[in-house]
Amino acid sequence: MLAAERRHAILLALNADGAVRVADLATELDVSEMTVRRDLDTLDAQNLLRKVHGGAVSRHNRGEEPRSSEKAGQQRDEKAAIAALAAQTVEDGMTIAISAGTTTTELARRLRDRSSITVVTNSISVFDVLTDPAADIAEAPQVYLSGGVRTPSDALVGPIADAAISSFRVDATYLGVHGFDPQAGLTTPNIAEAQTNRTLIGIGAQLIVVADHTKYREVGTNVFARMRRVDNLIVDDGLAIADQGIIEEHVGRLSIATVMRQP
Repeated sequence: MLAAERRHAILLALNADGAVRVADLATELDVSEMTVRRDLDTLDAQNLLRKVHGGAVSRHNRGEEPRSSEKAGQQRDEKAAIAALAAQTVEDGMTIAISAGTTTTELARRLRDRSSITVVTNSISVFDVLTDPAADIAEAPQVYLSGGVRTPSDALVGPIADAAISSFRVDATYLGVHGFDPQAGLTTPNIAEAQTNRTLIGIGAQLIVVADHTKYREVGTNVFARMRRVDNLIVDDGLAIADQGIIEEHVGRLSIATVMRQP
């Protein structure tokens, strides 16, 4: 297979799944992992993808906001591991805020039987998970959903959401992000969501950010917090060791979730 054909196949796989892994591509294309890495380097240089540790992800423009349905199928194992670790930090009796996002929705699935906690959220998906009558959970948390305008990521944002959220005070805010970067901070492509995220951060005694490793150095148009504001950043073990060292200098705590990847 010619290099151009390989790279076209890589882009097709990326468009289908939103992310690709070097090992998987090497098997599918019947080439060495080194060859795949060189192809990814070339495609990254052409701004056709963004190379990350162990593979590559789609490259979005700074103002482009992927839909929740698109993100849900990406990095599933990583999000599950992060959510499991984040759930361990939620203590009985706590009142917490949970933002919109596919990783925070995974966290919500692990809190459905925690009747002693109260949840404030601007996420339609989080609210659905925690209040779904079909789940047949007798001991569900108390959940408050803000109003607002719906975004492609299923967040409710805008003045109505901000007013509702600001009436609460919570023990911790669990926040999903479009990207995190040592220099840029926490970012999102949506200006209204950035403001609502600031409101969610403002009501929390502590800020816990949940983000898989592909979000590292992803920078959206709108900055809503600096890294030093983060009390605990929970990320999966796909984040390179060198990058872990960099992040540790900018946040209160860095927690690494070990991923049990499906074959």
